[in-house]
Amino acid sequence: MVRVVGREADRATRLLHRAREARLSGERASVVPRAEIDASWNRAARSGVDPEQSPESELLGADEIEHRRRGTVLGEVMPLLRAGLASIADASQQIMVVTDGEGRVLWRQGDAGVLRRAHGICLEEGAAWSETATGTNAIGTALATRAPVQVHSAEHFVRALHDWTCAAAPVRDPRDGRLVGIVDVSGPASTFHPATLALVDSVARLAEAEIRTRHLAAIERLRSVAAPILCRLEGRALAVDAHGRLAAVTGMPPVDRLPLPKSLRPGPVWLPSLGMCRVEPLPGGWLVRVADGGGEGPPRRVELDLSRPRALAVRLTGPLGACTQPLSPRHAELLYALAVHREGRTASELARDLFGDATRTVTVRAEVSRLRRHLAEVLAHRPYRFGDGVDVEVVHPEHPADLLPWSTAPVVTASRAAAEP
Repeated sequence: MVRVVGREADRATRLLHRAREARLSGERASVVPRAEIDASWNRAARSGVDPEQSPESELLGADEIEHRRRGTVLGEVMPLLRAGLASIADASQQIMVVTDGEGRVLWRQGDAGVLRRAHGICLEEGAAWSETATGTNAIGTALATRAPVQVHSAEHFVRALHDWTCAAAPVRDPRDGRLVGIVDVSGPASTFHPATLALVDSVARLAEAEIRTRHLAAIERLRSVAAPILCRLEGRALAVDAHGRLAAVTGMPPVDRLPLPKSLRPGPVWLPSLGMCRVEPLPGGWLVRVADGGGEGPPRRVELDLSRPRALAVRLTGPLGACTQPLSPRHAELLYALAVHREGRTASELARDLFGDATRTVTVRAEVSRLRRHLAEVLAHRPYRFGDGVDVEVVHPEHPADLLPWSTAPVVTASRAAAEP
């Protein structure tokens, strides 16, 4: 791996330091950081991170680390991550770091000298590397933005990290789109190379593809068990895995995914897209039988929780109980637009809200169709809107600038701008 050396690297580093010092002192600088770094500095400052603090955190215990390793799908793809990154990191005097969805380090591997040096900045197993804990850094900023990012030298908010460079990319579970962790390569600032980010992001995408392949094999095993059972049943029924992904169905149109409560148990349960159902366990999933007569009316209340950018969700409360459904960033934007415009929106109006382009109606209709598969009893159409009689509440983040911070949708950016003092 070629290292960046010489006068140009030194000059770039000096400019980074100058921009950071100007920002912290409130002065106007002749140069400004990249937009993603500038936004991260703002988040770190609002979180109360001290730029002169030591990057220490309370480490998780060995039992907790092992529990988290067993509980994440990342453990299944660690051989791929090691093959794709660890050997390269070792050869380039860097280390590979893998965290969970909270930014807690679960695995490290790479150059022995750099691993020892990383102890000095608490880049070790069990440490917290979210932006709220350690300020701007590749792991924490990738978590906050859900996008690949490279952070070099004085782009780090905390001064103690200025001798380091890092590149990180998020890994999502393709079964439900949930962010499950971060893959990172870190090392001394002298090991910086602009191609590192592309390498890390490519390996993260390979990990997602491996997770998808393993999931398809598990679905096929569940289908072989469930198909003979469904053939003997009358009425509507379907077999899904633990994430709600469809394996087999009878008596009703197929769905890609059935939203399930986090704590699902055998017996009667109310599901927002089907109404009252009876659930029975299957090897690797669930048998869901829809009760005759369906549900007892739509939910009375919808709570759109946007308070935590990494845990977007919608909670439905009705006569048969409550159910919480995680949301993708795009579906969170769409529901927010409908919450802002309770009177309803046409496809072209939603296209302007989400993309600033009224012609992207095909994309809007496809996204609404996917969302209605999960929230059929909540959403109406012609125009698109929340159903009549449904009480809707939006739970905003504490600071207006943290409202879907990665979003460039006009309806979101307008709300953030309107809330600024």
